[in-house]
Amino acid sequence: MPNSQKSSLADNARFIKQWIENPRLIGAVSPSGPALAKAMAGFVDLSREGPIVELGPGTGPVTKALLARGIPAERLVLVEYEQRFCKMLADRYPGVQIVQGDAYGLKKTLDGKLGGRVATVVSSLPLLVRPERDRVELLHQAFELMGDDGLFIQFTYGLTKSPMPLHARDVSGAYVGKGSAPIIMNIPPARVWRYRKAGHGGKP
Repeated sequence: MPNSQKSSLADNARFIKQWIENPRLIGAVSPSGPALAKAMAGFVDLSREGPIVELGPGTGPVTKALLARGIPAERLVLVEYEQRFCKMLADRYPGVQIVQGDAYGLKKTLDGKLGGRVATVVSSLPLLVRPERDRVELLHQAFELMGDDGLFIQFTYGLTKSPMPLHARDVSGAYVGKGSAPIIMNIPPARVWRYRKAGHGGKP
């Protein structure tokens, strides 16, 4: 069996183990597939300066795609809650900054750990398992770190509506979102959503 297949099977086993232990934190039984990871990385605007923050990297498939896109390792800041995943990410991706902490308390988690305004947030968090208020607060905090012209990238297995509640009372009209076409090469199929502040940065 090729080494890449062995690595993929091992990552799936790790994900299943973590999912069994805490499904609310992991939210999936397998890592993002290469097609989904490449699609997420493809929406990052390379011309924007500053750190790129990845939320919930897990075993690192999206991190790998971001690096393959040409983003320098020193620009990536990975926020991961699970200690075992943090150690694995450090071994796999030298030069990437890894912060163990709660992404839903993003400002506190990243306090003192950023070298400038965040350019983009790329998220693999299982948003749909969290209450609406948590998702709204995450979006607010992300844009506080990015500024009004920032971009928040999020994937979801829900193919019919935005994983961010754009019409919630505390967020209605503040942001605009756009979903990609379904990425059918991923199992299960997924979509990538991009969010911007309304009136800033053009189309999402």
